[in-house]
Amino acid sequence: MPKYAYVFSLTSDAISHFIDNPSDRAAAVRQLVEPVGGRVDGYYFMFGQDDGIVIVDLPDSRTAAAISLAVSSTGAFSRLRTHELIPAEDITSVLAAAKSARSGYRAPGA
Repeated sequence: MPKYAYVFSLTSDAISHFIDNPSDRAAAVRQLVEPVGGRVDGYYFMFGQDDGIVIVDLPDSRTAAAISLAVSSTGAFSRLRTHELIPAEDITSVLAAAKSARSGYRAPGA
């Protein structure tokens, strides 16, 4: 099953609400992804430019997009980025496909 990472930043209002009313956000994400056939692999808060990352297994990119839109619609996030993760063991076949694609490509002006 494909794996996706959601990297997020919360709004200041969401952070304030979270401080006043702590809750298990990983459980909330599980309730969101499990009914659509997904599974939470990890949920982490972090320091820096972003506030956290959620890693989930989802059936496909349409489901990942739907989850992203559903979460974004809440207004709790100032930024939400979704990335499909490629397992390290798949990189050899990805590179072979890139090499094949590159052989037929001409750069602009070439």
